[in-house]
Amino acid sequence: MEFPRMALVRQRLYSRPISDIPAAIAREMAQIGLKEIVRPGETIAVAAGSRGIAHIDLITREVVRCLEAAGARPFVFPAMGSHGGATAEGQTQVLASLGITEGALQAPIVSNMEAERIGETPSGVPAYMNRPPLEADGVVAINRIKRHTDFTGKTESGLLKMLAVGMGKRLQAEAVHAYGTYGLREIVPQVARVVLGTGKIRFGLGILEDGYDETCRLTAVLPEAMEPVEQKLLRQNKRRFPRLPFEDIDVLIVEKMGKDISGGGMDPNIMGRVCIQGENWVRRPRVHTLAVLDLTEATHGNGVGLGFADFTVQRLIDKIDWQVTLINALVSGFLDRMKVPVTLPNDRALLEACADHNRRKRPQDLRIVRIKDTLHIDEMHVSEPLLEEAARYPAVCFIGEPNPLRFDDKGALLPG
Repeated sequence: MEFPRMALVRQRLYSRPISDIPAAIAREMAQIGLKEIVRPGETIAVAAGSRGIAHIDLITREVVRCLEAAGARPFVFPAMGSHGGATAEGQTQVLASLGITEGALQAPIVSNMEAERIGETPSGVPAYMNRPPLEADGVVAINRIKRHTDFTGKTESGLLKMLAVGMGKRLQAEAVHAYGTYGLREIVPQVARVVLGTGKIRFGLGILEDGYDETCRLTAVLPEAMEPVEQKLLRQNKRRFPRLPFEDIDVLIVEKMGKDISGGGMDPNIMGRVCIQGENWVRRPRVHTLAVLDLTEATHGNGVGLGFADFTVQRLIDKIDWQVTLINALVSGFLDRMKVPVTLPNDRALLEACADHNRRKRPQDLRIVRIKDTLHIDEMHVSEPLLEEAARYPAVCFIGEPNPLRFDDKGALLPG
């Protein structure tokens, strides 16, 4: 089968990385008056999530050091709901994969799945908190603030979600996700307010990333201002959120997916697909056929998000830990995202199936985009039928001549 030739292009994204992260954190700690917030000898629990956030190991370590300099006794705990297979060991392993270890932090990591009921929301949903932070003198939350993969709202993925779902472990994740996207949009902020009402939360550190997934803003915020500040930071994130520079794509090839890439394995904000019943979330680009080729190592076998795709290959399926994936899918309630797409033996067979699925066009006329993953879209390969459109975007430049797709002797797609 004759496929169109592909050219490497680069698009210019919003970029303003912080050059000195430790200094930026020190300034934020001074701005909120850290030495007045924590007292010498207090135990402070530092919440760490499961996302692949840029420099999260460095950021966590610097917050720990600032707390130690203020005389506190910090420890880190996993605040990631049911991730890591909903086990204490699994969640510790997820942190380790992000570079967050006791050796790197020079501080203890305390991981267990016990959660205690601390109250309920006005609508009657129970609120839980993990036992280690509940027994500590105070708690600090660190998280990236960004668009969520499942819904839109005033707050989406950020500090409030970590306080609610992350720190409430599997019990809270199940309680919130039982209400679907309504739970995420409406109940998560309510649960977070219950957590804030305990007086345990000393401050949060909100992280914004630029289009190249680099830290571009760090904001320390006191508990009473956390919700309005997070709303403001989310609006900033949405204004600068990267996207693919095309309206219509016949075939989108995603080389890798995983929970370290996006909470949904692949980011719906990039693909224009949501795969949640009842959520009519149609966005650009319009992707007719979506194919995914591999699973990241850092996702630890979690294949949630595979249901976004129309086609995949056997090597990805072979890497899935079905028990870990099942737990995550059942807790979230979004079962469509766990469904297995049409599975082909190799990449060549997959692309032939994609072409057949788009047989209204000749294979060489297909509008194909190939990306590394949904987190990194500054560079991509595009087929010749898209080159004229790409040339009209001032932020896009060409860095390679069109070349035929190449496969190895086992039918695997070679690097472009």
